[in-house]
Amino acid sequence: MRVHICAVGRMRPGPEQDLVSDYLDRFARTGRPLALGPAQIHEVEDKRNGGMAAEAPLLARAVPQGALMVVMDERGSEHTSPEFAALLARWRDNGHQDLAFVIGGADGIDRSLRAQAGHAISFGKMVWPHMLVRVMLAEQLYRASTILAGGPYHRS
Repeated sequence: MRVHICAVGRMRPGPEQDLVSDYLDRFARTGRPLALGPAQIHEVEDKRNGGMAAEAPLLARAVPQGALMVVMDERGSEHTSPEFAALLARWRDNGHQDLAFVIGGADGIDRSLRAQAGHAISFGKMVWPHMLVRVMLAEQLYRASTILAGGPYHRS
């Protein structure tokens, strides 16, 4: 199952980009034998600063046709890391060839796009900067693949 991270904004070189690259490289290695990944990042940018309403169609176009869309949203369901790993495995086993995680801009994701999603996930009740959500998602993808592979990275 190919994984896509569709996000508003361009990540600049720096510690966040380094972390995302590192975790996605690890996910590619550990996920491959599990038929997970690799993950690709699709960045969109609203150059006119139209907010969520302008970002929604850009994000929708970044989601591959037929992909299961999962929005990263503070109103979404919260999962433990093993639960998240089980979700990935279930989506893969249900025949989804593409899985798209959607990360909105500073104001979040427009209601119209959230309504199209198959699932919404929250990293807690706190609001996180959208660039840090990329880091956290990349790390959780890697953690999920190690959980599914029975590796030692995740300890609970």
